[in-house]
Parts: sequence; C-alpha cells; structure tokens
Amino acid sequence: MVDFFITWLVSAAVLVLASYIVPGFTVTTYTAALIAALVVGIVNAVVVPILNLLALPLNILTLGLFSFVVSAVGLLLAAALVPGFAIAGFWPALLAAVFIAVANGLVGLIGGKSFA
Repeated sequence: MVDFFITWLVSAAVLVLASYIVPGFTVTTYTAALIAALVVGIVNAVVVPILNLLALPLNILTLGLFSFVVSAVGLLLAAALVPGFAIAGFWPALLAAVFIAVANGLVGLIGGKSFA
C-alpha cells in the first residue's frame, strides 16, 4: 500500500515537472496533478496495452518508437478526462510522453525500481 502512494506521488511530481518544462502541457493545481496521475495510471493500465497491441506492426516497423505515439494518445485521453490537466495538442503530448518516460527511467535508477 505504501508503494502505491509513493508511486502515485512520484507520478504526480513528474507531471508537475513536465508542466514546467514542456510548453503546451499544463497542470493547474497539485490536486489536479494527483488526479491526473491516477487517471494516467489507469489509462496506461487499461487503454495503452490495447493500443500497443493494435499498433504492433507499426511498433515493429519503427523499432518501438511508435510506443511514444501511443503514450501521447494516452496522455491526451487522460487530459480530456481530468479538469485542470490540459495538453495543447499532439506535439506537446508526444514531447511530454518522451519526458515522462525519461523521468520515470531516472527515478527508477535512483529508487531501484521503475514507476512506469
């Protein structure tokens, strides 16, 4: 249970950090960040695997880089569901997906496990 809360807080912190770094990616309040982290986690657990399966030929063709596009679509879906969490378009979502993947990787290196 404690791991869940740590993962949730780290994910919310990464979303807030992304809002400062990625233009067009905004999280208005910390409460919105917490809700967005929860919704992004649910979308990543339910919708993104289905999209990855459907996009498998493109993923193979691009050597896995199309996964960032699928993650960007997941972020756009989460932004459509959470008030206070907005993405200005596809390119900010794609840049944020890459940033979040790198940040999760770095946090995983520091913490000894992955939060992705």
